[in-house]
Amino acid sequence: MARVFQNCHKLLTVDGRVVIAFAHKHPDAWETLVSAMIRAGFVVEGSWPIQTESASRTRALASAALASSIWLVCKKRPATAKVGWDTAVLEEMRANIAVKLQTYWDAGIRGPDFIWAATGPALEAYSKHPAVKKADQPGQVMKVTEFLNHVRRLVVDYVVGKVLSGGAGVPAGHGSAGTEACPTDDAASDRLDEPTAYYLLHRHDFGLDDAPVGTCILYAVSCGLSDSELVQTWDILGKTGADDVDEDEGEVATAEDDEEEAESTGGKVRLKTWAQRKNKSMGYEAPNGRSVPLIDRVHCLMHLWKAGDVHKVDEYLDEHGMRRHELFKRLVQSLIELSEAGSDERSLLESLSNHIGGKGTKADANQMKIGFSEEEP
Repeated sequence: MARVFQNCHKLLTVDGRVVIAFAHKHPDAWETLVSAMIRAGFVVEGSWPIQTESASRTRALASAALASSIWLVCKKRPATAKVGWDTAVLEEMRANIAVKLQTYWDAGIRGPDFIWAATGPALEAYSKHPAVKKADQPGQVMKVTEFLNHVRRLVVDYVVGKVLSGGAGVPAGHGSAGTEACPTDDAASDRLDEPTAYYLLHRHDFGLDDAPVGTCILYAVSCGLSDSELVQTWDILGKTGADDVDEDEGEVATAEDDEEEAESTGGKVRLKTWAQRKNKSMGYEAPNGRSVPLIDRVHCLMHLWKAGDVHKVDEYLDEHGMRRHELFKRLVQSLIELSEAGSDERSLLESLSNHIGGKGTKADANQMKIGFSEEEP
């Protein structure tokens, strides 16, 4: 690919333009494309997501195939172009795509198309330099993979912010539309942890139904995770047919199970329900000493509430400061809105939300006992 672009570069006039139309769901493909363009000496100066695929074609009906192609308009990079610095490039990248993301969202672009649509505007900042150095690591450069990871995570934060705000406003805590519409890497305190961000993104797009593994891999990579981590480490994803898992034994689907299932289902996975996530340490500790994800805390509280132990619920909320955790409360509200009306999940979440808001009154405790005294845990 790099040799093809190099030949294009040789044939192009100084004021000429080359237009590239590209569509691919796998991150590696984009990284290969971008690396080849930069090596050849091109700068991206414009990009548009264009709906080029028919929604009624056979492949689209059977999978989550992309509906759009990303069209990149490129020109020759000046021979005098200097090496860039990562801090300045990332700042320019955020500014470039801030308004673009709102435009794409308003246009109804969703799913993998939305993530890739941001790649073009982001590349305008990165491709203008023959290389981008790291300011805090002398001699090191920011590679294409690392840059695109920044872009994808920023886009995921934007989408998650939309979900948390009900789809109307910009991500909470990140300014107003048109100015600071995108979160920055410095806003870690306002950002959901990776497993929770993935859970919310997946739940928003696919609910608890079967989802194509290719799209899930893209979402996982965008959140800084791998699909195997979501299955084995975080117990969030399961193979299709996860309802057949022996919940009493707490059996977790393995990566090998998913590969075998992919052969027979066309590559489908499913988000695990709160009831299927029954690891005793969930909500109390995380693998390898990591921070406990907020989604684990919510599901842990749901199990405690379902068991009718209001004392343990209050103890957990107070010990971990959940009553004052605004992002946690917004997450609970978002899960209520994403859950099916009339379902046990929604009823549990609504009761839990009321209890948190009411600071654990005696009336809440009595209501919980009445609501769940005759149900099986």
